[in-house]
Amino acid sequence: MPNRSLENPMTTLDDPRVAALLVRLHAAAKGDVRYFLRAAPGMAAAWLRGRSPFEALEPHLARAFLPVEPDAGRLLYLVARAIGARRIVEFGTSFGISTLYFAAAVRDNGGGEVIGTEREPNKRERALAHLAEAGLADLVDVRLGDARETLARDLAAPVDLLFLDGWKDLYIEILELVTPRLRPGAVVLADNVRTFKKTLAPFVARMRSGRHGFASTTLPFSSGLEVAVRLDDAV
Repeated sequence: MPNRSLENPMTTLDDPRVAALLVRLHAAAKGDVRYFLRAAPGMAAAWLRGRSPFEALEPHLARAFLPVEPDAGRLLYLVARAIGARRIVEFGTSFGISTLYFAAAVRDNGGGEVIGTEREPNKRERALAHLAEAGLADLVDVRLGDARETLARDLAAPVDLLFLDGWKDLYIEILELVTPRLRPGAVVLADNVRTFKKTLAPFVARMRSGRHGFASTTLPFSSGLEVAVRLDDAV
């Protein structure tokens, strides 16, 4: 077997630019805990009043990374590679950590596009800068605004993979929006089903019900990652 070096990486994730950037971003994301601590009193009050806790959380998250774990990121890459994904939709780009994993997979699959979504202009700018630094910007379209609007227009089919990691109470709505464009065998990945267990319980129940064309299970990452497959007879 030939000797692979950093000058001839095995995958795009092994590219020194991509690998170093991911290490740096994952390290920076460890500071996110302070934003959740600041938001905790407001979230608790919202729950007691029967309101969405995300309304109280939102003002604190403009500077938070909200990333997938490194091992989960590698899984995103591997799943996208395994299914030969050429068109990936990502709900909730933030600073672009998960986007880097997906863009690397699309490049290694021979090309395609990652369609990201982000409400915060500053986060979108930072995500695009990170993608440019990694040499992957040409594979990504990060759409600024409400994903319910930005994904409703000019979203071509087929979509090979949908990643849900934005506002948790919108998972079902975004899923319903994108589902008509999912090909048979497409994968849906949804983060934080353990972190936000109560909020995402209806989503998990829907994916496992057998009535909506998916087979699904939860992987034991600390945040909980739901993995579902669009069944062949669902379209």
